[in-house]
Amino acid sequence: MNNRRNFLKSASLATAAISLGIPHLGFSARRSDPLFKISLAEWSLNKQLFSGKMDHLDFPILTKKAGIDAVEYVNQFFMDKAKDMAYLKEMKTRAEGEGVRSVLIMCDGEGMLGASTKEERSQTVEKHKKWVEAAMFLGCHSIRVNAYSAIPWSTSPADYKQASDLASAGLHELCEFADDYDINVLIENHGGFSSNGEWLSEMIEKADHPRAGSLPDFGNFRIATEDGKSISYDSYRGVDELMPQAKGVSLKPKVWDDYGNESALDYSKMMKIILLHDFHEYVGIEHGEEGREWESIKEIKTELEKVRSQLSENTAWARMNSDYMT
Repeated sequence: MNNRRNFLKSASLATAAISLGIPHLGFSARRSDPLFKISLAEWSLNKQLFSGKMDHLDFPILTKKAGIDAVEYVNQFFMDKAKDMAYLKEMKTRAEGEGVRSVLIMCDGEGMLGASTKEERSQTVEKHKKWVEAAMFLGCHSIRVNAYSAIPWSTSPADYKQASDLASAGLHELCEFADDYDINVLIENHGGFSSNGEWLSEMIEKADHPRAGSLPDFGNFRIATEDGKSISYDSYRGVDELMPQAKGVSLKPKVWDDYGNESALDYSKMMKIILLHDFHEYVGIEHGEEGREWESIKEIKTELEKVRSQLSENTAWARMNSDYMT
């Protein structure tokens, strides 16, 4: 449980630093490196892709034209191509030809990792194996999966625990396979129990595998709806709790509080939380306004670059005392 205590300590320190308005944060990235990198999640363009107005194979090319040099694929847009080597080679050729990094594959529609029986969980793992293999071939570092379980969301402590037990068992099994391919398995907060930051961080720890990690999504802390009202989890606290296990983050420009209220993302506040956890990898934009997808993507990219520049120019940024975050 030492790891659990350590990351809770670091999470609480990050939240405290933000709430107190500490202006000078520390990090261990080299000064020549960007504080964080920017990628684009393919789901940002889902309307164009589902309608056939855009071809999945053109995603890296169009992303580079928008000034972004890293992509996060969604399996739904090449669902029947995971084992088609000619197709995967074309994906890889197009990305590499544009100088675009393939970061991860978001995987949906392949069953529940938290199914009620071991046999069902193993079937789900089996369905995800082809995406692990495809991710390795494309040069990705991870696949993103969901922590759905046979236990529907409720306020019952018994359900809370059982859902965690089932999902962590399936996650561990998938990680065992992915380890041979040098691929991480990331869980995104994606509704139900998984949109409770504390539940998700505990579940990932319970999976007890170095390949298991998180992909915090700023906007996906809506747990459920009840009597027409949203039940949600504070996005800033949830991200803070998930960052110790994060190998990527997904940016949506709307966030939630504990009372079911949605509001505009405070870019500076959220990026300070992320950087306090010494995270300097890809921040994946996952938003595209229908009818002006690329315009809205570029607007978010500009806002991220602005915040990054403001934080980078703060000459007080320096390596934090190692005792602070451990």
